[in-house]
Amino acid sequence: MTERAFFAPGLVLVLVTIGGRYTLDRAGFPELAWVDLRVIGLIIALVLLAVDLSRRPALGETADRREGWLLAAILFFLFQIGSALWAPAASRVGPQTLDLVLLGVLVLAFYGYAVSDPEPVIRATFRLMFAAAIVFALQALLISGPGEQGRYSAFGGGPNVFVRIQILGVISAVALHMFTGRILPLLVTPLFLLAATLSGSRAGLLAGLVVGAYALLKLRRRLRPGVVAAAGVLLAAVVAALWAFAPPEFTSLFQERFVEQTVQEQYLSDRTSIWAAAWNLFLDHPVAGAGLDGFYGAIGVNQMVEYPHNYVLGVAAEGGLVGLGLMTTAIALWTRLVHGGGARPRMTGLCVAAAVFVALSSLFSGDYYDSRLAWIFAALAAAAALPRAGTTPGDVVPAVTEREPVPR
Repeated sequence: MTERAFFAPGLVLVLVTIGGRYTLDRAGFPELAWVDLRVIGLIIALVLLAVDLSRRPALGETADRREGWLLAAILFFLFQIGSALWAPAASRVGPQTLDLVLLGVLVLAFYGYAVSDPEPVIRATFRLMFAAAIVFALQALLISGPGEQGRYSAFGGGPNVFVRIQILGVISAVALHMFTGRILPLLVTPLFLLAATLSGSRAGLLAGLVVGAYALLKLRRRLRPGVVAAAGVLLAAVVAALWAFAPPEFTSLFQERFVEQTVQEQYLSDRTSIWAAAWNLFLDHPVAGAGLDGFYGAIGVNQMVEYPHNYVLGVAAEGGLVGLGLMTTAIALWTRLVHGGGARPRMTGLCVAAAVFVALSSLFSGDYYDSRLAWIFAALAAAAALPRAGTTPGDVVPAVTEREPVPR
């Protein structure tokens, strides 16, 4: 009998992932600001993962282990860390190095956790993300309330992080519905959409809209007209109810953030000037970049800008063509692996949707560590696409869910 994956490693890994940069000074202990709970949590997760993997059978020798993307990704992270050698003096090399080390370990841990038994691991991950989105939404709406700009967030994180958790909650709800056939997870999505809108993150909502529209386009032939009509009526009713009964903070935020600033004033939060500065830094250091956190060390320290607010431009400015080449190689090899869905097309597709959503959001906000969910879901998608252990690629069939008939 094949041993199934433990739940405990996944629980701790997800908690570390969604917890962000959490040091004890945020909990009211400024003298312990040096204690980074990510490190402690990740050590616990790795111990649990080692125990879990020790009891699970190793992958069969015939399994198609296409892991070139993972090697390229790790080389990319190592290059970014090594670029600290030529970073400007004002660069925050220590914290950025720790972020990249933890990012690499998280990606390896999730992939190692899922690769030999992807079905229960991916299901558990989406369940945990679904629960996390509910907790974040309720904390923001009922406890934290709007911030200084009228935008909502939770647990001390920013609105751009908050919106990612909420849209991932929507994707997780869809995943749970597809896994179990139950309608209940989908009934929670209006809460996620309300919280995402209250975040005021235009880029996050746009990224979610793009991924959702592409998914509908791809699945258009499988959708029943009655279901689509019912979903449209329900969505319209939810929007109308929110507009009629929502507190003034909601309507004022929507009017100011999405109508006045975006449509009328075309205000982009100074993104274009920041991106131009990152591009010029790349032109000044085209081969190997300005070094780790070089944007802040050369530009941001004087202009009070933390990072380029665009993952690709950040890599270009600080890693040059070498960094871009390694990143592009990892993405290309990963795309080749997950294209078509592989052994488990349904699970692969859901993980790809989550990864692409976070990646698109990273083109407008966030630093290297803020991209961790994109890399993690990419690792889960790669694990789902691989054949089952002990089978050859030609023997692999899509994984059967509770709702699907077993082929005879």
